[in-house]
Amino acid sequence: MLAPGSGSPAASAESESGPREDAQAQAGDETPRGDATVSAPEVNGAEPKPAPESSSASRTTVVRGKTPPPPESPERRDPTGAITVIDAREHAGEARDTAELLAGSVGLSVQDSGGYGQSKSLVVRGAAANGVLVFLDGIPLNGAGGMADLSQIPAALVERFEVLRGGAGARYGSGGLGGAVNIITRAPGSHLRASGEVTYGSWDTMLGHVAATGPLLEGQALLLVHAGRSDGDFAYDVDELPAIDDNPLTSQVRARNDARGGGGLLRYRRRLSGGSRLDALAELSLENRAIPGTVQNPQSSGRQELGRLSLGLRWSGLLGDVGQGSARGFFRRDGLEVRGELPGAGGAQRYSVGGVELEGRRALGDMQSLTVTVATSGEGVTEAQDAQSASWWRASVMAMDELRFLGGRLNVVPSLRVERVGPYWLLAPKLGTSVSLGRGFGVRANVGQSHRAPSFLELYIRQGTLLPNPGLKPERALYADAAVSWSSAARTEEEPVWSVTAGGFGALYENLIAYELYPPLLARPYNFDAARVWGMELEGEAHPLPWLSASASYTWLRTQNRYGDPRFFNMDLPYRPRQKWVGRVRAGPDWLNARTEVLYQSSQLVNRTGSRSLPSRTMLSAGASSTFLHGPDVTLSVEVKNLLDVRAYDFTGFPLPGRAVYATLAVAVDRDASSAAVPSASEEPHASPH
Repeated sequence: MLAPGSGSPAASAESESGPREDAQAQAGDETPRGDATVSAPEVNGAEPKPAPESSSASRTTVVRGKTPPPPESPERRDPTGAITVIDAREHAGEARDTAELLAGSVGLSVQDSGGYGQSKSLVVRGAAANGVLVFLDGIPLNGAGGMADLSQIPAALVERFEVLRGGAGARYGSGGLGGAVNIITRAPGSHLRASGEVTYGSWDTMLGHVAATGPLLEGQALLLVHAGRSDGDFAYDVDELPAIDDNPLTSQVRARNDARGGGGLLRYRRRLSGGSRLDALAELSLENRAIPGTVQNPQSSGRQELGRLSLGLRWSGLLGDVGQGSARGFFRRDGLEVRGELPGAGGAQRYSVGGVELEGRRALGDMQSLTVTVATSGEGVTEAQDAQSASWWRASVMAMDELRFLGGRLNVVPSLRVERVGPYWLLAPKLGTSVSLGRGFGVRANVGQSHRAPSFLELYIRQGTLLPNPGLKPERALYADAAVSWSSAARTEEEPVWSVTAGGFGALYENLIAYELYPPLLARPYNFDAARVWGMELEGEAHPLPWLSASASYTWLRTQNRYGDPRFFNMDLPYRPRQKWVGRVRAGPDWLNARTEVLYQSSQLVNRTGSRSLPSRTMLSAGASSTFLHGPDVTLSVEVKNLLDVRAYDFTGFPLPGRAVYATLAVAVDRDASSAAVPSASEEPHASPH
């Protein structure tokens, strides 16, 4: 998402989104803690008018005091959307990468090339990876090819994820066919704290980071440096004669699957006069990885060098008596170079994007508020090989009206974005509604339209054997979803918390872009694909005791290819498993706790004709952590992934790692907050309620 910013259970942990923590401090931070993944319908079904004290029990609900939610919090960016908040801090010590943290969320599946540092992307509600927007504190991460690679975002940077499932065009622009994900980085603190973590495990994998935060230049700063490496030479099973039934599998070792990388994060925050705030971010990522290829087409040479520099600056605060506002500027520079005897290798590619966004929100009486966003950006890509280059400009205007009826229990939220992306005009309307039925029950529903403009690579840049097509049209999605939710009320952290959400969704994708063979060895993209997608999402979580939590989610996804060719018509789309189930239990106090998680994913096709598929898989993980020393805090964690040693494949035939064991040691030295030189977030001036 484009920098939503609430949903964290910790009142002291400020997010990139804006002044949320003061409301939590005033309300006593009664948001209950527990497992990491929760659904936002509890937010939408709860009382929409801010109460003078805590307003709901769900961990995703902002505990509202006298300050309204920040302009980019999930319930403000999309008040009726299907939103999941994943708190990465509650997975501390689990030796998981960014993709693994997201994989357990309902409605999402990960396309994994296997092992540390190898490419990983998201499929949300059946939309391809290039139809899912990914942001880092509001900075767009989708590259020139339209896809964001999660392997380039180390988990050490992440405080939490905010996931919007369903069309995101109205609020977040071109590319949001299936949804949007905002990755919220770790926030600076108001008192001195230093921490470090090192992980070592299977296949000579080593990960580590050090971080320091505290007051600086009348504000707060955070510096984090990270690095990692892995040989990635795990064993996998292969059928060397797939045409023969019952052919025995042979075990091989994945070769040339190594990766190494590192980078850093610098954040600075300062309170300004009048209660406004200035946030600055600089992030650098460097990675070098081998290109092993698939099992059917292994590569004996070839490496990728990847780099990213992200810069962001944001002001947020009150606009006098007019309302709330924010202004953001960002810049990102990506580098990609492929070396070795591979098609398209030898040319360095550079992609740059930068822009500004202005947003204002004004209350029109007690039961209505209007939000307007104006954004503009420019982007360009250059390919050293053949001296290719392309650039364009985009601009958009978005308006969202929030209407509240029946004493605030019924919300009706129409929104509309008009966008110009290069040569394309795009229109993304949306109508959402949410109803609080009382006794913890709520209902929400949405209907709308989203688009994805063709990427630079699809339009202008030749990539090896892939030819561009400047005549492509934007992809389009017509979507609808609805859900009912129930959550129990909790007034203290010791009181049990229960929540259940059940919903359905559907989408029609038109003008989908797919590649067609262009003899003898080339391929070119065309708009000749269409698809229908529908499904069901179920979520539940329980916190019966302060030291015990459990959660489960189930996704059923049905896809149909609507292209007229009889070879493909009504077939499932490739790489879209029909079912996914995730269950998780965590028990124990901080000094010794244990956890277990099981993830089941059904079989999935790997081509449009249905002649090849990948089998279903069940992944079981278990771990334990102990904070056995305080002052400094020292925590030792052990994690066993894929406990049953399942030999599985993903995406176009990439084997996944088998059983792996990791040990993590974390140390934190925390100075007493009372000795800090700057005021905490809870001391900033109060704002007027809605």
